[in-house]
Amino acid sequence: MALTNKDLMAIKDLMEVTFDERLDDAIENRIATKDDISHLPTKDEFYGKMDEVMGELKVIREGQEILTHKVYEDHEPRISKVEKKLQIQSSA
Repeated sequence: MALTNKDLMAIKDLMEVTFDERLDDAIENRIATKDDISHLPTKDEFYGKMDEVMGELKVIREGQEILTHKVYEDHEPRISKVEKKLQIQSSA
């Protein structure tokens, strides 16, 4: 089952909230200072990269569905022929 755009947006929103909460907690509790986190990407950089990653994931999932359908089309006639020849009842 492929992720929908709604699923991808929900993941993105969840990551944003979680990241913001963790960062705020770290700064408030003096666990991390702005100097400590200066090497981290900005929100825009992070979300830009996540958009790329999610886009690639979506393409991969769609490609997998296409491939699965093609494999089924290629194998189904052969499997049916073998079942008929060996007198095996189809499980589907």
